Amino acid sequence: MRGARTIAVGLGAAVAAAALNAAVAALARAAGVDLEVTGGESIPVSGIAFVTVVLSAVGVLIAAALSRWSASPVRWWVRTTVALTALSLVPPFLAAADAATAVTLVVLHLLAAAVVVPAVARTLHAPA
Repeated sequence: MRGARTIAVGLGAAVAAAALNAAVAALARAAGVDLEVTGGESIPVSGIAFVTVVLSAVGVLIAAALSRWSASPVRWWVRTTVALTALSLVPPFLAAADAATAVTLVVLHLLAAAVVVPAVARTLHAPA
């Protein structure tokens, strides 16, 4: 099946990114960052890991589609992920209750992208 390697590597990278984000979030919480969003709700570390996996999996599906239907899947993968990562950096500043939480959430977004994007990019090939 075309894209099976992309999906397998991508999901592995998603799990690795989730573990990394959970560890960093736990360290941030231990350092005094409350990870509280507007309205007083605290983001659990498990929630950060879950959302990292789910949204990374959506990205992996995009990569698999690009691999199947694009003549330049790596170029489009990088363009798409750079744009989506940039967009993902805005909500933390809108929803975070304090600057430390916003910065931590931005770092978590960048870490996930740094793990998933290159791992998936290495698996992409133009359709035969």
